[in-house]
Amino acid sequence: MNRTSEFQTFFLRDLDKFIAEINAFPDEESLWQVRGQIANCAGTLGLHIAGNLQHFIGAILGASGYIRQRDLEFSARNVPRAEILAQLGMARQVVERVFSNMPDERLDEPFPDTHFGAGRSVAGGLLHLLAHLNYHLGQLNYLRRCMA
Repeated sequence: MNRTSEFQTFFLRDLDKFIAEINAFPDEESLWQVRGQIANCAGTLGLHIAGNLQHFIGAILGASGYIRQRDLEFSARNVPRAEILAQLGMARQVVERVFSNMPDERLDEPFPDTHFGAGRSVAGGLLHLLAHLNYHLGQLNYLRRCMA
């Protein structure tokens, strides 16, 4: 297995877990509930991860043309579960397409955006994005268990 395929495997695995967590919430209303001092509800996390991956992997690395509306990821409310899942599904398709077409040599090139720091490699940017996905996956799992 090459390095790009390994990235693809981990991103797809964790996106599938994220999608399963969204599906496991008891109802649509619970996707938009917050607990205590937790600022981001499950619906927000779903929209944010979908936008984040479609932007950085799709638009930046894959030239997909996706235009991110980050503010809406955090301000939209009561978006139906089906729409959140559709956005996550599009992010999954983008991840699969971009990694399927990415040669290993590209991982050593500079990331074509300075968001992760100047001089960061594509591999370094992808590690950051994978850690970010898993950070929010953990939050999502915790929020879901709080609903029980």
